[in-house]
Amino acid sequence: MPDTPFVPAPVIVGDEPGSFPHGVLAERHPAIVRQVRDAFPLDPPRRHALDALLASCADGVVEPLPADADPTGRDRDRWARWGMDAYAGRSWYDVPWLWAESHFYRRLLDAVGYFGPGAWQGVDPFRPAKLAELDAPETDQELAALEDLDRMPADERGRALLHGSLWGNRADLGFRLSDRGTGTGDEAAALVADDSDALWSLLPVPGAGTPDGGPATLCLVADNAGRELVPDLLLVSHLLAEGRVDRAVLHVKPYPYYVSDATPTDVLDALRRLVTAGGAAAAHGERLWAALTDGRVTVRAHPFSCAPLPYADMPGDLRADFAAATVTVLKGDLNYRRLVGDRWWPPTTSFADVTGYFPGAVAALRTLKSDVVTGLDAKTEAALEASGERGWRTSGTHALVQVRC
Repeated sequence: MPDTPFVPAPVIVGDEPGSFPHGVLAERHPAIVRQVRDAFPLDPPRRHALDALLASCADGVVEPLPADADPTGRDRDRWARWGMDAYAGRSWYDVPWLWAESHFYRRLLDAVGYFGPGAWQGVDPFRPAKLAELDAPETDQELAALEDLDRMPADERGRALLHGSLWGNRADLGFRLSDRGTGTGDEAAALVADDSDALWSLLPVPGAGTPDGGPATLCLVADNAGRELVPDLLLVSHLLAEGRVDRAVLHVKPYPYYVSDATPTDVLDALRRLVTAGGAAAAHGERLWAALTDGRVTVRAHPFSCAPLPYADMPGDLRADFAAATVTVLKGDLNYRRLVGDRWWPPTTSFADVTGYFPGAVAALRTLKSDVVTGLDAKTEAALEASGERGWRTSGTHALVQVRC
């Protein structure tokens, strides 16, 4: 991070039993290994590799990627730059939690043979769950709600779609009709910070153009696939249709990551789901399909999207991509951790200060599913701490929209 008027807070690690990060490392990761092991008829070498990773999660240490984990060698070189030499041989619980989580998923993909030659090369171990979510009845209900949404004035429709994108797989909340299309009273109360008006002010009204006279460009850094990616795509479709943006760049992961993070394949799955749904959903899908074919929407899968590092360490080409955007919107909890730094910031730490390094206007749409949070006013923090809800930071019941212009 650049020089700031405050001392950076301690990096979050998972060494404290009973803490949320410790629970992810000790409980969630082993459960994911078992689920993947049970979901596929993997051959003995692959099953043995998963068993070894399971044992490592319990009491092992961080190990470098094996020599055959990356036939090209490029990924091994990247991980060396990303801290492997510093953390190899240390306990999973004693290295930065963001780094440990990211390395776990890279090791999981290696264990199932995702990168190496063989039958399982390129097979997403999480895709069955992603597709099941897309095909769930809840998705049908959310897409059917678009028929009512299309009858709203454009501003109300846009705000409803913004809330759908914010709440992810609780997207149906964003489609409930209200006087301004901003969701229910309960939903509004669950927002711990709301800079929605600032976000809309960054997107030019149709015909107004941008200050530099160039096209209005939205960079949207996606989070999850399935029922969260669908409302993200709907929001992009709406902004294109209303002329609030001229083009959109959708950043996704280059390979499966954090169970449900979106990849290019997941974008296609979600797009096909819209196109085949009929009605208003299909109209959005067809608009996005056309925009992808003519270049108004592009999909990027930069290697740094899977880096175990904060965005403050982004490479120059990615920095240039974000700098060229009218606004960059980062979705979800993991992107938020990478945006502000996965640290024990006091909740009232300025969001603008911790994102001051970011090249251009930036917005975060996030449901809270981990401990890190910034940008709260003192009154909001006090009310949350006094509420008796111990898990308000991690339960996914609260959300925020934060903007730094």
